[in-house]
Amino acid sequence: MKTAVVGSGIGGLISALLLAKDGHHVTVYEKEPIIGGRLAFVQEGDYKIDKGPTIVLLPDMLMSILSEAGIDTNEIEFVRCDPLYDVHFADGQTYTKYADIHKQYDEIKKKFPGDEEGFLRFMCDMEERFAIGKPQFLERSFLKTRDYLNPQTLGSLLKLKAYRNVMGNLKHYFQHGKLQTAYGLQTLYIGGNPYTTPAIYSLVSFSEHKHGIYYIKGGYAGLLDHVKEACNLHGVTIKTSSPVTEIETIGGKATHIILGDQREPVDSVIMNGDFPAASKLVRKKSPKPYKPSSGCVLLYMGVDRKYDDKEMHQFYLNEDFSGNMEDIFENKRIPKEPSFYVFNPSKVDPSLAPEGKSVLYVLIPVPVSEKVDWKEASEFLSDLILDTMEERGFEELRKSIAWMKIRTPEEAMQEGLYSGGSFGIAPSLSQSGPFRPQVQPFPEKNIFAVGASIHPGGGVPIVMQGAKLVAQAFKEYCKTESERKDVSLHEQDLESIRSL
Repeated sequence: MKTAVVGSGIGGLISALLLAKDGHHVTVYEKEPIIGGRLAFVQEGDYKIDKGPTIVLLPDMLMSILSEAGIDTNEIEFVRCDPLYDVHFADGQTYTKYADIHKQYDEIKKKFPGDEEGFLRFMCDMEERFAIGKPQFLERSFLKTRDYLNPQTLGSLLKLKAYRNVMGNLKHYFQHGKLQTAYGLQTLYIGGNPYTTPAIYSLVSFSEHKHGIYYIKGGYAGLLDHVKEACNLHGVTIKTSSPVTEIETIGGKATHIILGDQREPVDSVIMNGDFPAASKLVRKKSPKPYKPSSGCVLLYMGVDRKYDDKEMHQFYLNEDFSGNMEDIFENKRIPKEPSFYVFNPSKVDPSLAPEGKSVLYVLIPVPVSEKVDWKEASEFLSDLILDTMEERGFEELRKSIAWMKIRTPEEAMQEGLYSGGSFGIAPSLSQSGPFRPQVQPFPEKNIFAVGASIHPGGGVPIVMQGAKLVAQAFKEYCKTESERKDVSLHEQDLESIRSL
């Protein structure tokens, strides 16, 4: 079976490998000159830093799926982060998050006395909910109404307290507002507002303790070297600078893809662009009005010194975190005092910069809005953040910057991300689990989809799990098609016999 994968993000590439291992002929078409989508590097001379994802979560799931896809994982070097990261509050207090539960208990007892037992209850309850949520919502698709409108699935949603939001859920465990914020900010990893995102996403913070946070030596985007090697080994063809402009359908099936003035026949298609935009390849009309995730202003820097006293991952929160979130998600305006995240990988990886120098990455959550002047906003934010970083211990940062690049939601939109959101569609209740676009999102059952906007959602390991769901659905589709052809041939044989 000839399958076209449109887009070479990690979801598309893993889907391609899983299908190729099953004997299908797979070609990946990428509109850009390089593969990887959001999994890429920003490079300047001898400096390089991840462009997109930086925090490696669910390492066992990640490695397991890579192995299933035929990728040699022996050459992938993981570095465990412990401490996980620091959360810096506006008043100067710092809360350190540890993988070790005993260290965490002591940290809470010291800095937020009275909440240490609540933390243990949180971990116990979330472990139980993770055991429910993983098989129910990560490892299965919801392709038919009966897949979710049934007592088991609805009962699971109730057990997972999906009717609560993340911050509301945390109030059942922590009395201190700062601690609630420290365990709620993780929804920003997937572009969600912790004050409205369903409580099921509290499992992200739990997972940081339970499964750990890791760094991949050479950068997260270094995974692509191993993926490309596996593609060569398993016969996956990759065509870069090959934008697909349309997926032709006839009689309820995809039959061709259009590349410029070329029309290529296909037996099936996997779409790996951001779904609201990519869906236009099938239906030449505006997509339904999905709610986008938040956007980001990203600062990438090469620095003529190192900051080894700073953890690899750290969060700097403003005084009014709830007001910060309201500005971003409700008012759609740039916060006057934004919270932000700093990635300092040179602390453990000297390969990213010349000797004695380093790279830094700063992520500032911002709204997605066509009304924002992003040139003006990015200048304001970069000046403010650099000043704040110097005040918070990044000594002489400004004069140490060898180069800096800035990326805004405007560039994200130009690259095909829906409304400029950085994380796919928002993880709201109406866009999660069975209510998110599924791996077979169209009546044409030979068109599949994978990516951050497709169930089960965003984040590299979760998107890769989505690729597994594509492979499962693809196998079922092939089985159904084979049975249909057998029935059709049987009917033809009977008709032939009758005509004798």
